[in-house]
Amino acid sequence: MTVNPADSAIFADLFGSTAMRELFSDPQRLQSMLDVEAALARSQAGLGIIPAAAASAITAAASVDRVKFAYIAASTAIVGYPVVALVKALGAASGKEAARYVHWGATTQDIVDTGLVLQIRAGLDLVERALAAIVRALAETAERHRGDAMAGRTHLQHALPITFGYKCAVWLAPLLDDIERLRQLRPRVLKVQFGGAVGTLASLGGKGRAVTVALAKELGLAAPDAPWHVSRGALVEAAGVLGTICGNLAKFATDIILLMQTEIAEVLEPYQPGRGGSSTMPQKRNPISCLYIHSTVALVRQHVAALLEAAVADHERSTGPWEIEWISLPEIFLLASGALAQTKLLVCGLEVDADRMRANLDLTRGMIVSEAVMMGLGPHLGRQRAHDLVYDICRKVSATGVPMVELLAQNADISKHLTRAELDKMCDPAAYLGLAGEMVDKVLAREPRGAG
Repeated sequence: MTVNPADSAIFADLFGSTAMRELFSDPQRLQSMLDVEAALARSQAGLGIIPAAAASAITAAASVDRVKFAYIAASTAIVGYPVVALVKALGAASGKEAARYVHWGATTQDIVDTGLVLQIRAGLDLVERALAAIVRALAETAERHRGDAMAGRTHLQHALPITFGYKCAVWLAPLLDDIERLRQLRPRVLKVQFGGAVGTLASLGGKGRAVTVALAKELGLAAPDAPWHVSRGALVEAAGVLGTICGNLAKFATDIILLMQTEIAEVLEPYQPGRGGSSTMPQKRNPISCLYIHSTVALVRQHVAALLEAAVADHERSTGPWEIEWISLPEIFLLASGALAQTKLLVCGLEVDADRMRANLDLTRGMIVSEAVMMGLGPHLGRQRAHDLVYDICRKVSATGVPMVELLAQNADISKHLTRAELDKMCDPAAYLGLAGEMVDKVLAREPRGAG
């Protein structure tokens, strides 16, 4: 039985990915800490601090398969941390002589934090790969629909014509920024944590810095200038970047939900028999992926806020906030992976109805290009006079249902300046797209496939 749907055998694939779930599972959490202990032993052996034979024995024994979870759990319930029991278990598995050198000069938080960084590194890899796949699919969609005109909407109302390719580019651009954020983040968050009891590494005498550098090299991490036991900004930044990614995915999902409405029906989530169906209404095709993107993203936002709280640490070791990270960071990664998986599913099979988009452009009988008419009349009548005149005509279109171009042609103040042919062209939504196409091209040039 599970409380969290993300860990449920029934709901798991809706709220997270298997790969991310396994990465932050208990076995992998403990294995990451064991990897740190083994790397620490090898680093110290290389510096002549502990015997090489001890480091070899510790490395050979540092496998989660040799740990009894019941023992770790029972100890953690008493001590409050799993490292004490883990060190004892590792020592027992390493042999009597090597056991003397396990965890040499380290403190609990060194092992927990550095193990977490190893998980974060792998988690960021999973996020970036998923995001890259979404970017590729979205770029292809933008390119395919570069010139397909549709209604641009502000405050949920028809505003001006755009293209669906432009809309895709607006979704795509921040995701490209997110990939940059992920890469820029890594040097700040992928750092070893090794400071001993209060960060001074006094137990290692003059070799503390050398051990830190060697440990970082063993693990493929950077060596910080000072320990970050109580400086959690990098972890908050990692959470914030994932929160930003999720926010961008939710914006995309929001637009898809709105475009899927029966009255609009310009796009649809990918078809799969039974997907989005109703137990009582056979006609329903609900936006299922979008729903789960929204729910996971909402929870990520709350966990990011919790990480900001966890950053408020006291003195040289925090009293309470640290443990918030153990709950919120894995949840952020898991829920983000769920949002990414649903978005990938959505964008890779998105059904686009360009004909319906064009038909919806005509719902307001030409009023969607009233700005074009106003700007066309401006040089003849002055901008304000042109605005007021077109405003009055739009009210008549709404009241009578007569197409705007007809009322424009009937107006004496307008017809003496513009011919019917000029008005017809002016009232064509596809002729008033501004720089939509150029903007699509600029965004696509940033996408690796386009840039190459």
